[in-house]
Amino acid sequence: MTLTWLGRIALYVAFIGAAGGVVDQVLALRAKRRSRSLFFAVLALAGIVGAVAVMQYALITHNFSLAYVAENNATFTPLLYSITGMWSALEGSLLLWALLLAGLTLGVIYFYRRSASDEVVGWASVVLFAIGAFFTFLMMGPADPFLHNPAHVLQGAGPNALLQDNPLVAVHPPLLYAGFVGFSVPFAFAIAMLITGRVQDRWPLEQRRWTVLAWGSLSVGIILGAWWSYQVLGWGGFWGWDPVENAALLPWLTATAYIHSVIVQDRRGLFRVWNLSLAIATFALTVLGTFFTRSGVLQSVHSFSSSTLGPLLIGLFFFTVALGAVLLSWRGDALRSPVGVDHPLSREGLFVVNNIMFVGFAIVVLLGTVFPLLYEAVNGTQVTVGTPYFATIAAPLSIVLLALMAIAPLVSWRTVDRRVLWNRLRVSAWTSLGVVAILIVTNVRHVAVLVAAFLATLAAGAAIRTLRGAVLAAKRRGSWTGALRAPSTGGMVVHLGVVVLAIGIVASTSYTTRSEVTLATGQRTVVSGQLVSFSGFRSVKDALLSATQLVVDVDGHTLLPAVTTYNGRTGQTVGTPAIDSNLLRDVYVTFDAVGGNGATSGAQVQSNLPAGSVVLGVTVEPLLAWLWVGGLIVGAGSFVSFFRRRHHDEVVS
Repeated sequence: MTLTWLGRIALYVAFIGAAGGVVDQVLALRAKRRSRSLFFAVLALAGIVGAVAVMQYALITHNFSLAYVAENNATFTPLLYSITGMWSALEGSLLLWALLLAGLTLGVIYFYRRSASDEVVGWASVVLFAIGAFFTFLMMGPADPFLHNPAHVLQGAGPNALLQDNPLVAVHPPLLYAGFVGFSVPFAFAIAMLITGRVQDRWPLEQRRWTVLAWGSLSVGIILGAWWSYQVLGWGGFWGWDPVENAALLPWLTATAYIHSVIVQDRRGLFRVWNLSLAIATFALTVLGTFFTRSGVLQSVHSFSSSTLGPLLIGLFFFTVALGAVLLSWRGDALRSPVGVDHPLSREGLFVVNNIMFVGFAIVVLLGTVFPLLYEAVNGTQVTVGTPYFATIAAPLSIVLLALMAIAPLVSWRTVDRRVLWNRLRVSAWTSLGVVAILIVTNVRHVAVLVAAFLATLAAGAAIRTLRGAVLAAKRRGSWTGALRAPSTGGMVVHLGVVVLAIGIVASTSYTTRSEVTLATGQRTVVSGQLVSFSGFRSVKDALLSATQLVVDVDGHTLLPAVTTYNGRTGQTVGTPAIDSNLLRDVYVTFDAVGGNGATSGAQVQSNLPAGSVVLGVTVEPLLAWLWVGGLIVGAGSFVSFFRRRHHDEVVS
């Protein structure tokens, strides 16, 4: 019972810190005195750190007196997966969420401590404290991570097999949560601006700094999640428009629109309604995404827990939307811009298109995700919305967005001078045509690849031209580091990452080949130009798992695809693919079936095949590694944007 009470006391301290911060800040605003928000933020963070410390101690020492540990840990669970067990299920993942939010709240309050008397900062602090109090309250009641386990457990169930099969479990969820939590900051300041009526201030541009940090974390988290899915699930793909994948994509889309749209408000005083609406919508979609992934209402290979929190989470979502709508209506007159878009092909005109594209696609994804829920509620039967629905919109949207990336950084504000635009675009255009010509000569005929190559080269040229201008300007000032602090540097690095990522996606999806081959020991075959040979079986067994591995050689590289059974949880069996990857292609090999009786392999048995033979799934995907590289470049660019000094006049595209 000791750990139970220590954990709960820590949560009570965190709740007192968050709720006390709300009360103190509201009273300070009414009395026009300085608040003690920094103290309450420290108290809230200390409480959550204490709760996390109790949980981690219980997980690392395999203390099964906590029900959560007994259900998500085992004596044979390795240290890494014992630590990551904290976010393997709902209650522990809320601890991670609350930890990140408490740290972020303290960081924001400390960062703006010199502006603590500003009403906007004050009301934003109230909102952040209120969000923290809500999520802490969930752990004090319906999602208690410190429930006592009355049973005497000797071993523990252990984590889900898919959560102890790859070390990316240590990185992907925290980054994803950091992105979700980070969007609380622009939301808090948007609500504060609407409450105070200070909707014409430059706070949205200031909050762009925090949004970029959250967006970068979410971007890298999504890419690492796709990489994890690719390495673990055994189907050879990286994105299946699964409801949980869509839940992460939705706030990413609206946040991307916000990051670009804020620039127009700073330069022209436009898009005030857009920006505040996008900040509110992005946070609301993070709450909705949490509802999708943690309530159990949607089935997904990425969802590892369900709970009774659905009504509370969906209630917070609707409250957020309603609050935003009421405040936006209240301040409607003040939000009107005195100017408009002068030319549809000016930079601000292209930003309008950008917003429409991202928000429109977010609506499409949202409808495709919730439609099965609505259909089941009305008709009582289940339906699914598959990849073709999403891909029908995603493909043309991607083309438009690449075109915008190629042109928007080069056009002027308010007007369009075609001669100037062509001078800026000319080198990239001819280079793009040259790249397409080379591809055609080398027998690349796929239209999607040719279009993507042309637009990606054009977009890369625009980004490189902008970066070159920043470097030359820094050189003239005698400061090479000045290029990193230039307004557009981080954004253009992001654009280059998107270009690399797009090439990887288009090339791999357009030219992927999937084959099944049957081989006996010592046999070999050629699959899509790759020499594949099978040498035999290998057995692996330890305290954590038992596996039957195949020794497969692909062009001189030994791969070990396997069927693995993890101890605990009634012995979950999963396929473990093996991948030979380089910058030109991936060869993805799975152990699909075994011939004969298959008594010791754990794999699917095909009795019509000779004993000792195996069925291999072999998938060859060109340039897929560029997707992961591009995602990391995107993350690097977003962090450059956050950490540079002169953030107040940033222009990303």
